[in-house]
Amino acid sequence: MLTKKDIIKKNEYLWEIPKLFRADMRVPARIYVDEKLLQKVFADRSLEQLVNVATLPGIINHALAMPDIHEGYGFPIGGVAAMDMDEGIISPGGVGYDINCGVRLLASQIKFSDLQKYTAVLLEGLLRGVPSGVGRGGGIKLDKSSLKNVLEKGVKYVVEKGYGVAQDIEHCEEQGTMSGALDEAVSAKAKERGSDQLGTLGAGNHFLEVQKVEEIFDEEVASIFGLFKDQVTVAIHCGSRGLGHQVATDYVGLMLRVAAKYKIKLADPELACAPIASQEGRNYFAAMAGAANFAWANRQLITHSVRKIWQKVLGSSAGPELSLIYDVAHNIAKFEKFENQEICVHRKGATRALGPGRQELPKKYQLLGQPVLIPGTMGTASYVLVGTQKAEETFYSVCHGAGRVLSRHAAIRARSGQAVKKELEEQGIVVRSLSPRSLAEEAPLAYKDIKNVVEVIEKAGLAKKVARLRPMGVMKG
Repeated sequence: MLTKKDIIKKNEYLWEIPKLFRADMRVPARIYVDEKLLQKVFADRSLEQLVNVATLPGIINHALAMPDIHEGYGFPIGGVAAMDMDEGIISPGGVGYDINCGVRLLASQIKFSDLQKYTAVLLEGLLRGVPSGVGRGGGIKLDKSSLKNVLEKGVKYVVEKGYGVAQDIEHCEEQGTMSGALDEAVSAKAKERGSDQLGTLGAGNHFLEVQKVEEIFDEEVASIFGLFKDQVTVAIHCGSRGLGHQVATDYVGLMLRVAAKYKIKLADPELACAPIASQEGRNYFAAMAGAANFAWANRQLITHSVRKIWQKVLGSSAGPELSLIYDVAHNIAKFEKFENQEICVHRKGATRALGPGRQELPKKYQLLGQPVLIPGTMGTASYVLVGTQKAEETFYSVCHGAGRVLSRHAAIRARSGQAVKKELEEQGIVVRSLSPRSLAEEAPLAYKDIKNVVEVIEKAGLAKKVARLRPMGVMKG
């Protein structure tokens, strides 16, 4: 049983479980938290899961956890692990079931005072115009050829079809198209589940949010990102829907069956994996990359719908078209350069945060570092940060949100959806949802303090705060 006495305090914001804690650990495990957040970690199995990650073949340096850490499937959510390309493994549990769940931020050129009287009508339009809900389709119906193009080309394909502009491609992580994706690596069942879900939001913690830039922390960086005080922004948070879930299901089962073949001893069956260089490992990566491309295309189609609804509701008051600041993934495994070698970085509920000088970034951001988008809860705030060079110690990774402290069932028991809606509206936040249950599941009380989580990231030097965004209108599935 892991306790606080087993953890070494490296500094105020970094703690380490030494390699000697358990005989099968290959590297130490590190967690970025302060004293307050550390106490919350012992409420679930997330630290035990982090130790299990530290046992995986080929893991480099440390198993890492961000301050939003909580229990997940196999890896903790908020977990990061980098693998050697020759000796390492790739694990669906290190990516998650919602492959490339991610967030993008759209910027308007108007202030909230210009939007305020339209907020409720805009939310109604979004609820009608963007299909949402568990398992719900209703987006664009894809034939086999179109789906293959989406899986292998992502955002580039849908923009070519007229659903966006060139800047949308440039301002996506991986330019919205992860190389190595193969249509044939994705099962027929996964394709069937995703065939009518492109352009749909889903449910759970997914959302569309109309926000106001409440505070600017770095005027220079904010200006280059395209942010200003009291500006209206729109955040889109969703992933690869049923297609990604089925890809994970398919490959977890396959990798459990082949573990013995590769003499892999699993500390937890949920860490089912295969060598990166194996046929199973290559097939999973090709399918996961396809699901990631589907997710980027999905957020792009939602963006197209949001832009149309925005113009229809606001008319001449809308200003120029909503522009994409950036789009980040936070459930993904990627081949990235680190200290002049290629590695496989798993980010499970963690966000890439490249520092300045990286060619992978849009030209206008290269001298600054990557925009880092950290969504908070419906009743608090979201943050825009910028990556730093010090984030090299986490393979350029930070948190992805606030992190749950209550399960969905516990949240429902604690507060009804109607009560959550009332509380938010008393704060001036317009709420529209198809299900009171989804509001209860995602109540602010179910999450850690986003301000505390972001403070740890900044004080640890992994990213710098640029702006805080306050929700003014929330749409849930």
